[in-house]
Amino acid sequence: MSLRYGLLGLLAEGPASGYDLARRFQEVLGSVWPAQHPKIYAELNRLAQEGLIEVESEGPRGRKAYRITEAGLAAVRAWLRDTEVDHTLRMQSLLRSFFFWLMEPDDLRRHLDEEARFFAEAAARYEEYAKAKDRGEFGDSPQTRSMRIAIEAGVRLYRTLAEWAEWAKTVPPNSSTATDS
Repeated sequence: MSLRYGLLGLLAEGPASGYDLARRFQEVLGSVWPAQHPKIYAELNRLAQEGLIEVESEGPRGRKAYRITEAGLAAVRAWLRDTEVDHTLRMQSLLRSFFFWLMEPDDLRRHLDEEARFFAEAAARYEEYAKAKDRGEFGDSPQTRSMRIAIEAGVRLYRTLAEWAEWAKTVPPNSSTATDS
């Protein structure tokens, strides 16, 4: 259900085509809320049918640019204000960690090396976005201030996950207890 509000929020920034929204979703929200093109286009059709967005213009090959309506803006604001946050995290990395005991030690070490590298690289990417924002490269609009808050969450989350993967390498896979180092 949050895909619709992600799309409405992006359209609140200004009109965009389905292609532009998919690209923006991937670059801004992809690591926290991935959305595939078909799902985005299907949701745009539903939002238009419900009067939450409308077609602003049509271009070559049927490309449509959408804009949010007042009803759509009210809907996204109500979602932000009134809807209880779903704090469920679906992270395959953490799901897999419940079953590390099934892995051979060398395979587990390689896996955790890859995880640590992935999370450290993700944290570094977010840190670069944060530095660019802090230098003023994205301006100082309310949207970019909110984006900076989200970026900081990404930095901290991925940095912590990288540290977790490094720590996990120090815990023997078949140990009965693990203590924090």
